[in-house]
Amino acid sequence: MTQHMLSSILILIIAFLSLIALMIIHEFGHFIIAKKFGVRVDEFGIGYPPRIYGKKFGETIYSINWLPLGAFVKIYGEEGGVDDLRSFVNLKIWQRFLIVIGGVAAFWIAAIIIFSVVFAIGADLPVGDQDVQGITNVQIKVLEVAQNSPASAAGIRVGDTLLGFNKVKDFQDFAKENGGQAVDIKIKRNEKVFNLSLTPRVNPPAGQGSVGVGLERMATLAQKYPWYQAPIKGIAYTWQTTVNSFVGLYSVFANLVSRKGLPQGAEFAGPLGITVFLANAVSYGAGFFLYFIGTISVLIAIFNLFPIPALDGGKLIFLLIEKIKGKPVSVKIEQNITIVFFIILIALSLFITIRFDIPRFYNFLKAAFQK
Repeated sequence: MTQHMLSSILILIIAFLSLIALMIIHEFGHFIIAKKFGVRVDEFGIGYPPRIYGKKFGETIYSINWLPLGAFVKIYGEEGGVDDLRSFVNLKIWQRFLIVIGGVAAFWIAAIIIFSVVFAIGADLPVGDQDVQGITNVQIKVLEVAQNSPASAAGIRVGDTLLGFNKVKDFQDFAKENGGQAVDIKIKRNEKVFNLSLTPRVNPPAGQGSVGVGLERMATLAQKYPWYQAPIKGIAYTWQTTVNSFVGLYSVFANLVSRKGLPQGAEFAGPLGITVFLANAVSYGAGFFLYFIGTISVLIAIFNLFPIPALDGGKLIFLLIEKIKGKPVSVKIEQNITIVFFIILIALSLFITIRFDIPRFYNFLKAAFQK
């Protein structure tokens, strides 16, 4: 096994642990507010059972478990059917609301901290095709290469820089104008510059484009911000990322409903796919890696707010119904509905993993073995 292969595997592990860390922060948000309101917390676990090791401090067991797929917090009475002063169901609705929303808020707080660090150290960040003041060294970077695509056949790799183009749209227009024709493009890879022959497709598959690459316009921030300004920039960037994410999700759903397919650049990804994206982000430096984690934190926060039972947003809907009706939804009904949607989410996750994530993972390992 070569040094590069070992490095790629290590990067993949770091990326996966970073994703797990976000899940731990999310559960800690539930945990800390529950403790604040005096609710008994039976267990705070990293990973999912069966348990490897557990140690009880006070009334809470802190455990490490075999399935490294996230984290969990077991709050006394959260599933209902308990009449106790220190149970979740005994709290007022606004207190339960804060416990539920605490996990989502933890994602945004994590994003603010991460983006603050990014602006403190300086980094190459995506700027889109719009003109942005105060940036230098604009580059068009390759974030992903689709399998069996013209880009893959030409030898384009993740991390390459496309030279001669100032905007992503410039390259897209160039590829469209030369559909079916072999053209030379200039690539920069690890400080080396060379030409590759590329033949864009005339009728590409939906969501891939004529070349089959995921591109991002990157630019270097003109200056590193001092420590007292970095948090302000972090808060502003978290807000901007949140707004952009909502707009992007609206575009995705609108296109799916109208059967137009995914918008250009949008892709389905599960935990494995996100891990691969994070691993690829390492090649752009620590700043971009942190930026990517911060962005994922915002996206997961928004996803958790979806009004779907089994997610935090679904729990908030049940609390809203209780507020309107004046009494809680039947424990059995809530549990059955949650189980049904949980199974649906697991099935959808498995589909995305098999259909989209495993090919990405395969391409990542293939690239690691080829270098």
